[in-house]
Amino acid sequence: MYEPTSSFHAGQVHCSQRSVFGVEDFLDDDNSRPYTYRKEKKSKNLNKHVSFKQRTEAYMEPFTLDVFISKRFVSASVTHRVTCKQVAVAGTNSKDIKAVLRSRSDIPACLAIGRILAERAREGDVYTASYTARERDKFEGKIRAVVQSLVDNGIDIKVYLDSINLSLPFVTVVFHKVEI
Repeated sequence: MYEPTSSFHAGQVHCSQRSVFGVEDFLDDDNSRPYTYRKEKKSKNLNKHVSFKQRTEAYMEPFTLDVFISKRFVSASVTHRVTCKQVAVAGTNSKDIKAVLRSRSDIPACLAIGRILAERAREGDVYTASYTARERDKFEGKIRAVVQSLVDNGIDIKVYLDSINLSLPFVTVVFHKVEI
């Protein structure tokens, strides 16, 4: 990696790099790119077929709901799946919401976040979204309160639940507000 030169400084050999930028020493396996670039993941199955649903699902349901709940705060966002841009964001850590709420992580806070997120999503012309629960999340309590508040305020949410105890492989629940 280093070639020692013949000059001495304070009794030690001074080492210099072989190249100006030092990139040649850090090439990947194919010696085509420096190590700093992300390597492409090579599929184990080279003949793998990508279905039509996999290719078009992001365009058919372009907006996703992401809900994060911790012990101290609640935050939710609506994101466009193709462009990865957040259309609407609401959280109990923001200054305007923090001053109004008594607690930043209880059910009334979740309902307030859902209402504010629905208003901001409608400003961005978003009226439908899909929600897929994370592995550790159960669709009950605070998460259900955020989703129900969004539905009550005019945003249709399509919820995908991975059913472990049911015989069906995948369960889809669609929430719509019904006027009576």
